Amino acid sequence: MHELSIIASLFEILEAKAQEQKAAKVVLVKLKVGKLAGVVPEFLQTAFDIYKDGTIAREAVLEIEEVPLKLKCRQCQAVVEKDDFIFVCPACGSTDLECLEGMELLLEKLDLEV
Repeated sequence: MHELSIIASLFEILEAKAQEQKAAKVVLVKLKVGKLAGVVPEFLQTAFDIYKDGTIAREAVLEIEEVPLKLKCRQCQAVVEKDDFIFVCPACGSTDLECLEGMELLLEKLDLEV
């Protein structure tokens, strides 16, 4: 479960930002997680809930925005959102696709309380 190591790294960032802003606590953490990011949002939430005990984020809420997989066909220029991992353009059948969205793993927002 590499989600735990991701959360451990996230907490290093949270603590550094809180110290930099002289914040008393972390209130909200918002992540953007793409469908192809290689993590399970539910596991991130569980790891966050376990890890936050005894930290500056012990009362923080984690919000996870799941980003769908959006692809662009390099042959016909069609842009499609996919729910599956079948990388074939539904318009022309090409497999020459570019990933536009869905690989994100970003700290989107951090709310601190001074």
